[in-house]
Amino acid sequence: MESLSEQPWDVIVAGTGLIQSLLALALSRSGKKVLHLDQNSHYGGSEAAFSLDEAAEWVQQINQHPSRTPFEDATIQVLRPDSDNQAKLAASRAYTLSLSPYFLYTRSELISVLISSKVYRQLEFMAVGSWWVCSSKEPDNQGHDGEAKQLFHRVPGNREDIFSDGQISMKAKRTLMRFLRHISTNGDDEEQNELTDDNMSEPFTNYLSTKFGVPAELHRPLLSLSLSQLNEQQTSASFAVARVKRHLASIGALGPGFGAVVSKYGAGSEILQVACRASAVGGAVYALDTAIESLADDVGDEVTSDSKYPVKVRLSNGETVSSGLVFGSAWDVPSEEQPNCTKVARSITIASSSFASLFPVTVEGAPVPASVVLMFPGDTLDSPSSPPVYLQVHSSDTGDCPRQQSVIYGSISIAGSEGQALLERAVDRLLQAEGPEASALWSLRYTQLGRLANGGPACSLHSHSSHVFSFPPPSLDLAFEDQTVDLVKEAWVHVVGSSVPHDEFMIFEDREGTSDE
Repeated sequence: MESLSEQPWDVIVAGTGLIQSLLALALSRSGKKVLHLDQNSHYGGSEAAFSLDEAAEWVQQINQHPSRTPFEDATIQVLRPDSDNQAKLAASRAYTLSLSPYFLYTRSELISVLISSKVYRQLEFMAVGSWWVCSSKEPDNQGHDGEAKQLFHRVPGNREDIFSDGQISMKAKRTLMRFLRHISTNGDDEEQNELTDDNMSEPFTNYLSTKFGVPAELHRPLLSLSLSQLNEQQTSASFAVARVKRHLASIGALGPGFGAVVSKYGAGSEILQVACRASAVGGAVYALDTAIESLADDVGDEVTSDSKYPVKVRLSNGETVSSGLVFGSAWDVPSEEQPNCTKVARSITIASSSFASLFPVTVEGAPVPASVVLMFPGDTLDSPSSPPVYLQVHSSDTGDCPRQQSVIYGSISIAGSEGQALLERAVDRLLQAEGPEASALWSLRYTQLGRLANGGPACSLHSHSSHVFSFPPPSLDLAFEDQTVDLVKEAWVHVVGSSVPHDEFMIFEDREGTSDE
């Protein structure tokens, strides 16, 4: 193999997480010499996806070297069946388990980028179906047919859903419709001005009660649509209203009955690997198991300020390479500064059930959903002041697991043993509601570091020097954060400058002689 130090590089991208891989994709038609590194032996960074054996290797690596990754305290539990008749784990490669299993709203900026860059042709998406909220009331009998529907209330997804829901009174339906009309993007100017003038800093639940008279039993279904990972009193109206608008505006954009999609075979992991392949076709060079050990920006020192390759990068393989610009995550670009992060508890559970009752087709002509979202308010888990637990259940149609099994992805914005105990309680309630045939076969638990979406200021690149930049910590949101695309474009502009019109970002024509990347 040719030595990496034999030529200078216009750009070094450190880490193969989604944001770095999208940057490499954006540069794939720029004519720049791009070196794309990853300290790991696998692609994906915080969005990686693993088989069972790969997950076990990852846990060992995380616990040995936690400081260079946005993860901590990873453990695996394999549950052995009591008898030969019970469900068993399949072979390791039958599973593709994502560390960050976010989905995309159908109006997401990322979908626009995947279409304009033509890489969507190598991806397959499945519909995300219903949102469910756990009731605070325990079921009377466990394990009976339809009990999951008794324990979980499906959140109405459209006007017809609302008026056909037998658990919502007619008066409540009218107040709910008034609120939804108020936040609709199609409202008249008077309504929009009224929305702008509202005191949107108060808690969302207070806003619903005082301004619209929305009854308390509808607060949590609306909160679930916001995907807020804060508790009810910490979730502001300004944050939640914008999120509910996003959810409702997305329904029907790509087809009837759904407003979000998830990529098959590992969610974001599959997207970033397709982006890396497209970048390699464009000439980027990839080196796994290669970390940046140290770097120095020599502008103003031995190298004159107009040097094209002022950054000297020492790699873990012993080589030193020169580059014009360096981009990476806070864990891939060496720095004395520690990123400001929030910690969340996450879990991945393989279950011996398809949870068919949670995957209804609610609109004629809609596809069968492959993923659903469940919210467990804190008091349903005997922890009234805690933030909610969210479970995303992926069916085998996602390619994450074999037939007749499901993967349950859990998240709560409390790290450590307290968060993991609440995740376990939520998963147990789901399994018990499904009946005795549903059991956990395997579980992975870990702490992830990143940013919570809470309506704060927009993020931007962090400048270590005029030539070295790091991206902010990854979003911990359950849905893809559109601000990620803005960060990629910000980095791309640093590279291409004025040589390429900025409105050509991620707009690619088909390569000559092919209709695929």
